[in-house]
Amino acid sequence: MQNNVTWDDRLSNEELSKLAIDMFHRIVIHHALWFNEVRHQLGFQEALKTLDTAFQKSFSTQMKRFAKLFGFEMEKGIPKPLLDMSREKLLELLTNTSINWLANDGIWFQAVEFKHGMNDAKRCNDSCWTKFSPFEADSIKRFLGLPEKAGIEGLKQALQFRMYARINVQSIIDEGPNSIVFQMNDCRVQAARKRQGLEDYPCKSAGLVEYSQFAKTIDPRIQTECIGCPPDAHPEEWFCAWRFTLVE
Repeated sequence: MQNNVTWDDRLSNEELSKLAIDMFHRIVIHHALWFNEVRHQLGFQEALKTLDTAFQKSFSTQMKRFAKLFGFEMEKGIPKPLLDMSREKLLELLTNTSINWLANDGIWFQAVEFKHGMNDAKRCNDSCWTKFSPFEADSIKRFLGLPEKAGIEGLKQALQFRMYARINVQSIIDEGPNSIVFQMNDCRVQAARKRQGLEDYPCKSAGLVEYSQFAKTIDPRIQTECIGCPPDAHPEEWFCAWRFTLVE
């Protein structure tokens, strides 16, 4: 007779807790792998559309199950404990989530750098931005309900909702109805290096793909020009600056 394999009785509560965390991690990676494969098979734009459909349904399904397990309510598709949090705590949650995102990015970079060197780490980093930047732009576009061609005003709104926007200091200068200059006045990564007496991290190669892909996703008519970005020399008031121009 074949017995069902089970580990319920053999694992401690600590081990079961660790396993739960590991299983959450597997869901995240499987989610990302599905997106990457759809991108490979059907193209990036189709992958973004499919991702939106899959995420909305998956989130709803998973939250209903956890709501029942942990005894919380869902309201308007959102866990009620989140809705019941104070505005200050919600803003703190958003800030800490942004910091976690940045820390995760740095940890990945160093994991490659320490084993394979700076060149490979930069290649992986720059390539990653070619995918993440348009994905983030598309996510923000959907969140804000921006039209397909959102123009310069749409871009100005979207730049304020990036992960970076909660933890860096940035500004936008209007040059006219079809042109703006975006400045990163205080960059958390570069400021930390400055405090340690280190030179700026040369992020221009990543920035060129990051900002251009973000802007094009908001509106394909927008062209991006780098005014300055490390290793370029820059004034004290900003670490990098970019000009976005709408070309009809």
